[in-house]
Amino acid sequence: MDPTGISQVAVGTGDGIPFLTLLFLVPVLGMLVTLFIPKDKNEVIKTVAAIATGIPLLIACYLWINFDYSNTAMHWVEKVSWIKSFNIEYHVGIDGLSIPLVFLTCLLLFIAVFSSWNIDKLKGGAKGYFMLLLLLEVGIVGVFISLDFFLFYVFWEIMLLPMYFLIGIWGGPRREYAAIKFFLYTLVGSVLMLVAMIALYLTAEPHTFNILTLTELGRNGQLSGDNLVNGGLLLGMQFSKWIWMFFFIGFAIKVPVFPFHTWLPDAHVEAPTAISVILAGILLKLGAYGIFRINFGIFPEATRYFADFLAVLGMINIVYGALVAMAQTDFKKLVAYSSVSHMGYVLLGAAAFTDAGMIGANLQLFNHGTSSAMLFLLVGVIYDRAHHRDINGFGGLASRMPRYMGFAIVGIFASLGLPGLAGFVSEALCLLGAWEVYPLLTVISLSGLIVTAAFFLWTIQRIFLGPLNEKYKDMPDADGREIFCLVPLAFLCVLLGVFPYLLIDWMWPSLQNLLSFLQ
Repeated sequence: MDPTGISQVAVGTGDGIPFLTLLFLVPVLGMLVTLFIPKDKNEVIKTVAAIATGIPLLIACYLWINFDYSNTAMHWVEKVSWIKSFNIEYHVGIDGLSIPLVFLTCLLLFIAVFSSWNIDKLKGGAKGYFMLLLLLEVGIVGVFISLDFFLFYVFWEIMLLPMYFLIGIWGGPRREYAAIKFFLYTLVGSVLMLVAMIALYLTAEPHTFNILTLTELGRNGQLSGDNLVNGGLLLGMQFSKWIWMFFFIGFAIKVPVFPFHTWLPDAHVEAPTAISVILAGILLKLGAYGIFRINFGIFPEATRYFADFLAVLGMINIVYGALVAMAQTDFKKLVAYSSVSHMGYVLLGAAAFTDAGMIGANLQLFNHGTSSAMLFLLVGVIYDRAHHRDINGFGGLASRMPRYMGFAIVGIFASLGLPGLAGFVSEALCLLGAWEVYPLLTVISLSGLIVTAAFFLWTIQRIFLGPLNEKYKDMPDADGREIFCLVPLAFLCVLLGVFPYLLIDWMWPSLQNLLSFLQ
């Protein structure tokens, strides 16, 4: 263990089995198999996709069960020289910060296959769709396990291509506009990240892309940039703070943080159901993960400098997102803006640098991933039947769709933070931790919590209560496939609401190590 508290020694090596490589290699093999399947063999294509996402889920379960959460070292590390002349390596590993998100990724991609089971009925067909879906899993998992910045960036860029086509080909009426907007926003963030990554590489002595080594150097104050700019200052601000800001903007676009959020509602509304599930459940978490791993981990001094700025942005996200969601009549757009609000708790809690705030922020990443994914699945179920998402166009569906309403109640109340469900624990800890440092911002943020409860309850009233809309008197309830997709998410919403320590115990040692350099 080095002085910064980070160990680069492998833990839990799995008897030489490259588990982390298999997490993204299996989907790659699934893509190759699908490539040679005739495009009219839709059932075979879907079966291959289910297997190619099911195996990584089983591996993720094995990693979770065998993870030594008492050890802050990276687990199941794989390290091979890749481009030796630039000190670039194939270097992967997971710790308490990344393993919950790896598991969540594998779970939601597996669910996404089954929620897309009827995609072959849409223009574009099933073959290309499922190949892109598998490629998307490759990129997402790769980001969470990468310990080399060059590798991290490669996987980050891999995600951009499949998401663009999945929205642009299989999306709604304005799919081209939404796909291009998503592409441009993400590309701007990627360019800023690339500039910051190269600057970081040149600043480090010796030059390296190793994230763990850069974290050690950053925590020891050895990334000042004196070798690149005179006195380490650029336009009156420390060079390291400029690098921090470039990274932050790149990650903030993905979160999304106000005012970089405007791509999200359009992408959600036009995307197919499964892609909305992945967007809300995983892609937003990539930005927050990057902030914790890179901004907080490598630049603790700059992070303390920008702490108040982060807290204010978190408060704006909470209140603004809730108020805009309140004004929506499109069910999907309402859930999309609620995601903007809920991700604000992550920033507010983390910016306080308190134990409760940091735990709450990372819990919120996982808990919001389950509840938001569940809500988008629910939107897809009702859209497939009614062919619209106008909240005011329904009414009285509780009498026709009791199973659907039951799942909707769990997802909605978990999202608004009802005690006993997962969302309450994470949001309460975020607010509790923030109160110690930012009492005024916390009080203002509580108004967002009230508005969130109001628009979700109003949504329940308009869709499920009152007299039944006669147009939907024959609407079928949720079927077996849809229930199969919803059950694991509902189970996690309840389980982590009652037993949050099941997640906290895995994360806390790594978070404690991170906090020790921020407090």
